Amino acid sequence: MIQETIVITQNSSGLAHIAPMGIHVFPEVQDEFIILPFRPSTTLNNLLASKTAVINYCDDVRVFAGCLTGRRDWPLKAAEKINGQVLACALAHTEVELVRVEDDETRPKLFCKAVHTANHAPFRGFNRAQYSVLEAAILISRLNMLPLEKIQAEIDYLRIGLEKTAGDRELEAWGWLMEIIKDFIARDGVYAGNLSGTGSAIAREGVHATSQPKTGAAKAGISS
Repeated sequence: MIQETIVITQNSSGLAHIAPMGIHVFPEVQDEFIILPFRPSTTLNNLLASKTAVINYCDDVRVFAGCLTGRRDWPLKAAEKINGQVLACALAHTEVELVRVEDDETRPKLFCKAVHTANHAPFRGFNRAQYSVLEAAILISRLNMLPLEKIQAEIDYLRIGLEKTAGDRELEAWGWLMEIIKDFIARDGVYAGNLSGTGSAIAREGVHATSQPKTGAAKAGISS
């Protein structure tokens, strides 16, 4: 099973790095996790060097969207059992140690074991807008891989749940992500009006350019 979390690592100088990351968990084995950062990434470098990380469980989707849009300055507090940092708004967190590496030239598997878990606030249930923001964030991280038409269709669908159920936090996070899409399209030279789907989410964001994009022609500038 893959859980969407916020993974915090730090370098040898103690500088924390906050990254949204899907980690592999095993319901039958509560204290084992696999973290799979891509090469190159700060998360990978830090984890290999420090051998520790903090997995944060968070329902404030602004953190996910913020990290993908250059907003990584979120309040932190010291971890309890390892030399690391915990997201202040986390509902819960798990401190882990690296026990084994299965190397790969693209995406190594980092096998970690929990050394401490703590709960901080109750989980109050799911919200469709939170799901919409998380899925949109994943799309943003793949702008250089997916055709614009697919991104448009996905954003249009996700907006339905967002508009029905979002609070202020979700709307703010969504706005940050839409700005990234606007900038991406503007750099690649696309008129939103030329895209299929009258009244699409992308068109409603007021994007203007002149031609269909080349798949993967530009990158969103996102790293973990």
